[in-house]
Amino acid sequence: MDRLSFLLHRFSLSAGVFYSGQICGIHDFSGDTRRGHIHLIKRGPVDLVEENGATRVIDQPSLLFLPRPEAHRLIAHDVHGADVVCATIQFGTGGHNPISDSLPSEVLIPLVDLSGAAPLLDLLQDEAFGDHCGRQAALDRLCELLLIRLLRHCMERGLMQGGAMAGLADPRLAKVLMALHEDPARPWDLPAMAAVAGMSRARFALHFRQITGETPANYLAAWRITMAQDLLRSGRPLQHVASDVGYGSASALTRAFARMTGGTPTQWQRDVRASIAQGATA
Repeated sequence: MDRLSFLLHRFSLSAGVFYSGQICGIHDFSGDTRRGHIHLIKRGPVDLVEENGATRVIDQPSLLFLPRPEAHRLIAHDVHGADVVCATIQFGTGGHNPISDSLPSEVLIPLVDLSGAAPLLDLLQDEAFGDHCGRQAALDRLCELLLIRLLRHCMERGLMQGGAMAGLADPRLAKVLMALHEDPARPWDLPAMAAVAGMSRARFALHFRQITGETPANYLAAWRITMAQDLLRSGRPLQHVASDVGYGSASALTRAFARMTGGTPTQWQRDVRASIAQGATA
């Protein structure tokens, strides 16, 4: 798989369009710790008011993505209004993940700058403002494709704020990260990673930290725990998970897990189950 497809395979993208049409006046959106929000502004202007009161005027057709949204507000003209499509975005089971964690808190891209997206936007508009059979499913899938376009744009324009996506946007580090992602159980050390990148150990370690914001060892440890969480969530036994992600025993994984998350795998699984149950009854 290519560098982005592998992450999207691990942390599957799902969109849920919850509004399409014209808005007038003030519209409030609550914060969400598990899902992002995306707002396609087809016709404005629209004022974006952040939780801290800061205001940004969106005066041209644009795509606004908030990967980890705090409460925010959209304000449109009381008479002329604005045409928008609003959706929630989730990677995997939501919460922290290498995709959304690599993005700034707010991504705003004028549609004219989103290369090659015009046919997709035309399809989305036709579904959003029409009344076709299967409209909801089509809108959700088109919104997912639109977000993939946005992620490509962010990688190509260097809009990441560190982490996995910033590393994958770097030609030399991308080779290393793809190898780590595909085989986390391999006994990786600094010389082995540097060799994949085709760099000296010292230069590789410095470059890795400058681009991703962390050391190669810390990145590998975080990725292994992320993969362990994914496997535990699927029901795989702890002992097998430990072997799958590069730890010699369940106790070794438990110690690493506690260092990274502040709790044991058992505690984490209990918290996840409670969060899911709470979401189901909300």
